[in-house]
Amino acid sequence: MGNTLLQYSTVLILSIFVGVEIVAKVPSILHTPLMSGSNAIHGVILVGSMLILGSANTSAEEILGFVAVILATLNVVGGFVVTDRMLEMFKAKPKAPAKTEENA
Repeated sequence: MGNTLLQYSTVLILSIFVGVEIVAKVPSILHTPLMSGSNAIHGVILVGSMLILGSANTSAEEILGFVAVILATLNVVGGFVVTDRMLEMFKAKPKAPAKTEENA
């Protein structure tokens, strides 16, 4: 058990370092496509957490599975909100109507 926990901890820590390095080197123009790809990955995580929750046997597993589903859902929804907000920046702004002598 101790060896398995050490392996899982090592993978977690290394993935955090790799994730930070990858995201830090992404140019700002590519953040929207990166967020969309991230949403797809989190969608897969959401489906996986629902499958795990469905096969839970003990109440502790059910609680952890429920928390995993909630967090994954928040992550997907938050990602779409951020993506939508970023895409709003690229939309054309409505032009003000031209002043005419009648309006002046």
